[in-house]
Amino acid sequence: MTTTPDLATLTGTYVIDPAHTTIGFTARHAMVTNVKGKFLDFSGSLHLDGADPAGSTATLDITMDSIDTGNADRDGHLKSSDFFKTDEFPKMTFRSTKAEALGGDDYRITGDLTILGTTGPISIDLEFNGAAKDPFGNERVGFEGKAEIKRSEWGLTWNAALETGGVLVSDKIKLNFDISAIRQA
Repeated sequence: MTTTPDLATLTGTYVIDPAHTTIGFTARHAMVTNVKGKFLDFSGSLHLDGADPAGSTATLDITMDSIDTGNADRDGHLKSSDFFKTDEFPKMTFRSTKAEALGGDDYRITGDLTILGTTGPISIDLEFNGAAKDPFGNERVGFEGKAEIKRSEWGLTWNAALETGGVLVSDKIKLNFDISAIRQA
């Protein structure tokens, strides 16, 4: 991708392109390995203010029933009342409250994450990967981001003790974002 030298030219509203975006997570399983997953159904938008990044905003709506860890039984358990209660709480949402430039291509977006009807703060560190016009004439921007949360702070407390000590599922969850967004206006 070609990075646009003048960020002010990127100012505008963008829609997240789900075909070229991954919203994923990693959890420690049985204290010894990582299980990775992602959400297949989501939508979101960004308003970028290239001249004043603090004026930028982001929203994200994730359909919880679209969770995919590559294992149907595990996905079913995650959708159940032990975890996400997808029948009662079909969406997870993020609404930004603050954006800041950290220097270079690094940014931080802070906002409210709502899971299971509980809203709490989260900060996502983002790296701007660049801007480009794709072969179809769409103006795109790309960001790669990461954050960590404690799932217990959102009421996700189910666990099982292990015979050898420890628990089946870590409280700390790593969130990963690979975002491609298309300019709308």
